[in-house]
Parts: sequence; structure tokens; C-alpha cells
Amino acid sequence: QLQLVESGGGLVQWGGSLRLSCVGSGSNFHLYDMAWYRQGAGKSRELVASINNRMITNYVDSVAGRFTISRDNAKNMVYLQMNSLKSEDTARYYCRAGTARTEFWGQGTQVTVSS
Repeated sequence: QLQLVESGGGLVQWGGSLRLSCVGSGSNFHLYDMAWYRQGAGKSRELVASINNRMITNYVDSVAGRFTISRDNAKNMVYLQMNSLKSEDTARYYCRAGTARTEFWGQGTQVTVSS
């Protein structure tokens, strides 16, 4: 079992920055592939960025070059640094931990970008 809690969301102006954090409580955090998803109002949940247990990262095209995902296995943490935020980044952001057999989700943190 792994419980995930996100933090760091809030209201930010267009062009600003935020850093989201996700802490996992449980064992073997380092074995999980981690990812950030987001869901805007009236939209489907989409994958934003991922970092696997070998530190390989991937990004959706719309955030590549602006967002950076990282993890600190010693602290059971995963981060999403978001720069040059745009209105279309407004969404609830969720942390996901997964293996081939299971997945866990946090409750999410809201990010609102004002223009």
C-alpha cells in the first residue's frame, strides 16, 4: 500500500511558476513509476509527466520545456516544477504511483492560472 498526498497548488499569474510536491507513505517507494496527471474542468484526465524507477522522464508535448518532474527516493517525494504557466495549465493535478500490478493515486491539488 502507498498513500500519496499532493501539495503546492494555488493561484498564480500567467507566466508564473509553481512547484508541486507529492509525498508517499509506505514501503518501496523507489520501485514505483511516478507520474503527474491533470484534469481540467470538463476534460479528461491527462498524463503530464512521468519519471520511472530508473529516473527516465517523459512529458506531454504541451508542457515540454516548461515543466520538470523529479523525485527524491530518500524522502519518498516526487516533484513537478512548473514554469511559464499558461491559462490552459489550470487543472487539478494528481500524483500517481504505479507498477505492473497496481497503482495508487493522491487526492490532487488545484492549480489555477490567472490571465
